[in-house]
Amino acid sequence: MEVLSRFVPDYVMPSPGTVLKAAREIFFSDTSHVFITLARLTAAVAASMLLGLMLGLVMGMKPKLRPYLRSLVVIDTGIPALSWMLIAVFWFRDPEVRIFFILCVIIIPFYALNIYDGIRALPKELIDMIESFRPSRWHVMRYLIIPHIVPYVFLTTKSVIGYAIRMVVFAELVASAAGIGSRMNLAQSTFRIDQVFAWTFFLVALNIVLQVAISAIEKVALKWRPEVSVR
Repeated sequence: MEVLSRFVPDYVMPSPGTVLKAAREIFFSDTSHVFITLARLTAAVAASMLLGLMLGLVMGMKPKLRPYLRSLVVIDTGIPALSWMLIAVFWFRDPEVRIFFILCVIIIPFYALNIYDGIRALPKELIDMIESFRPSRWHVMRYLIIPHIVPYVFLTTKSVIGYAIRMVVFAELVASAAGIGSRMNLAQSTFRIDQVFAWTFFLVALNIVLQVAISAIEKVALKWRPEVSVR
């Protein structure tokens, strides 16, 4: 970056010092936009996790509904994110509802399909063993299914969090006047490429922090599970 910035204009490739100055400026003046984006991301991922979990459980435990629900989920995965963004603009007036809707319809299929695959991966021996005790459906859920799918929930969350960050920024760019996406759009329209780079570095840092936080929560939640090493 430093070498290239010496041969091209600042609006093409700013120097690291210029980007650092822009990052410092953003940190002291635009921090509220980071928290707005983070709040939107947290709400949408939490709702998608809950709805995807319920959908995956229904697909895994209700064979009669499975083909229809799975078809809807697969169709959803084939719809481009841009299509959902344009649909949300037509359907909803409130920018917060638009962004929440866009993120949910994009993220829910990841949770639903992974939870469904997790239920399919249940060992038949465990199912036969617990069925021998004639358990209620609640006991099956509590002692067999939920402990088994919790790792799948964490795995899905770690897998989609980076994608979700990109999607919330894209949605803010299209449908909101607040948040990181809107600030990046403003920086682009005013030819502040240094701010675009600075916001990008902030997004990378946010992704790393969230990944570390999720891994820490996973370690605590799954401390009962022994570590396995493969030679």
